[in-house]
Amino acid sequence: MFSNDDTICAPATVPGSGAISVIRVSGPDALTIADRLVQVRSSDKAPFSGAKGYTIRFGTITGDDGTPLDEVLVSIFKAPHSYTGENSVEISCHASSYIVSEILRKLNNLGCRNANPGEFTQRAFLNGKMDLAQAEAVADVIASTSAYAHKVAFKQLKGGVSRELSSLREQLLHLMTLLELELDFSEEDVEFADRSQLMSLVDEAIAHITKLSDSFRLGNAIRSGIPVAIAGPANAGKSTLLNTLLGDERAIVSDVPGTTRDTIEETMNVNGLLFRFIDTAGIRESEDKIERIGIERTMKKLAEADVVLAVLDASLPLEQILSDAETVLPQTFGSERQVIAILNKIDGISRETVNNIIVTLKNKFVSLSDIKPISAKNGEGVEELKKYLFESQKSKIQGTDQGLITNARHHSALQQALRYLKQLKSGLTTSLPGDLLSEDLRATVAVLSEITGQISSQDVLIRVFRGFCIGK
Repeated sequence: MFSNDDTICAPATVPGSGAISVIRVSGPDALTIADRLVQVRSSDKAPFSGAKGYTIRFGTITGDDGTPLDEVLVSIFKAPHSYTGENSVEISCHASSYIVSEILRKLNNLGCRNANPGEFTQRAFLNGKMDLAQAEAVADVIASTSAYAHKVAFKQLKGGVSRELSSLREQLLHLMTLLELELDFSEEDVEFADRSQLMSLVDEAIAHITKLSDSFRLGNAIRSGIPVAIAGPANAGKSTLLNTLLGDERAIVSDVPGTTRDTIEETMNVNGLLFRFIDTAGIRESEDKIERIGIERTMKKLAEADVVLAVLDASLPLEQILSDAETVLPQTFGSERQVIAILNKIDGISRETVNNIIVTLKNKFVSLSDIKPISAKNGEGVEELKKYLFESQKSKIQGTDQGLITNARHHSALQQALRYLKQLKSGLTTSLPGDLLSEDLRATVAVLSEITGQISSQDVLIRVFRGFCIGK
């Protein structure tokens, strides 16, 4: 999988009914194969192999019988100034599936191999055009479905996280070198690595990596959608709220309590930020076995949510509203979780009554982030709720001046690095000898190096690139 000796080809655009398709060719014979494939019709008749990089030629590709197959534009990229770092061409042809398949067949006959998923980006990594973290960000940029997800992925593609880790890695490598040097002069009992300096650096590294690791929850939420659980007692209007938020009849709505027995998830883009709304089963005591399973799943989703919309029926007597709140709200509160009480069904209720309910709830449940009165049925207050959700989450993102971790592999590696650093700190506290300290330091550096690919096993590389699309 990791050979750069041959020339590869693949369509770089999605098959469909678009105007054009682009076919990528990369490798040592890319330009000579293009010479044999395309009859140049530009004024410059020089072969592709002799052309300048970043130029485009117009030409014709003929079928096996010599008749024209298509007129194409060929973009030329000369090594090392290409995406892969190799000689490359990109053939722009009409988006006929027949034309694309015929050009690929002819490329195969001329010595091109069909590329594996992610092989172009893999070659860019192997040729030093990007590190492994940046290569993974390529897939995230392609998969981004919101402005903020794109912004985070693009920052990683440009090496934001890599620079932070590389700087930290260089500091650790310097001290590891000094510890290793001590081993060469062990008989003289000399300390090249100042222990107080080492402790200070370890504390800084632990703080830095902890901050990066902790950013994974937010980074992953931006990438996959900020999880917003819609919870509350049965028949409070949770499913109606989900449908109104989405503008679609996604969940079944009924006056019968306990209609929703499983979680329903849908994503929605709000001003460039992706939210993942989760409708849950009503929280109540139930003898129904299936409904109890649904309530158990509700509890699990509440634990995973960053935001909880706790829906209460404002049309009920105040005593019943407070009773429902006492049943539901304590189960929604959690560290760093935003809990918003939703007073639903306010249509037909006086503003004075609504204000009275809000004041009572605020006095009784001080952990509530806010209380929003709405009518999910007629949409009153729902747009204001979406705006409030967006603004509250945007402030969290804008308050983060560092790179966000969005990749589970990176998060796992950072957690492992923290364990080694804490072992190292414990060893410094108990005055362990330099050779033992060096082991923990070496392990920390190795784990950080795995994130950027400075040290990577073949298994890691296979797992990273097999998730890419063909042509990237």
